[in-house]
Amino acid sequence: MKLSAEDMYQKYADQLFSIAFTVCQNREDAEDAVQNTLITYCSIKKDFESEEHIKAWLIRVAINRAKDIRSSFWRRNKVQWEEYMESLPFEEPEDSRLFEAVMRLKEKYRIVIHMYYYEDYGIEDIARILKCPSGTIKSRLSRARTLLKHTLKEEWNND
Repeated sequence: MKLSAEDMYQKYADQLFSIAFTVCQNREDAEDAVQNTLITYCSIKKDFESEEHIKAWLIRVAINRAKDIRSSFWRRNKVQWEEYMESLPFEEPEDSRLFEAVMRLKEKYRIVIHMYYYEDYGIEDIARILKCPSGTIKSRLSRARTLLKHTLKEEWNND
């Protein structure tokens, strides 16, 4: 099974951008990662088992492309995520504080938080996509929640 490039872009581009953004922490790099992912998808001769397999493969490739971009020389000259955050429309002030707290987490925690809460993947699915034991994913998710709780609680106490 393989979707057309147009169908695949319409279905998954926003999700791929979100996951790439959690790694890169800036819009331009995330867009580049998505574009590289789409080019890779269109150029491979792989036949996928199902649409869920396509989605998982795309997410894995987007994460890898984002990591490659993030570690490149050009990354040092890009706009930081804090500047991009100013252009995002948040419905509530708490939403922007949560977003900022998540973006300040280490990458390994940001990725699992994003996949679990925003992409609705389960622990086993995340483990399979990231090629990690499910216990590692559970641990990262638990630590990320604890860090977020501590960060946000501290912020609320300061208000």
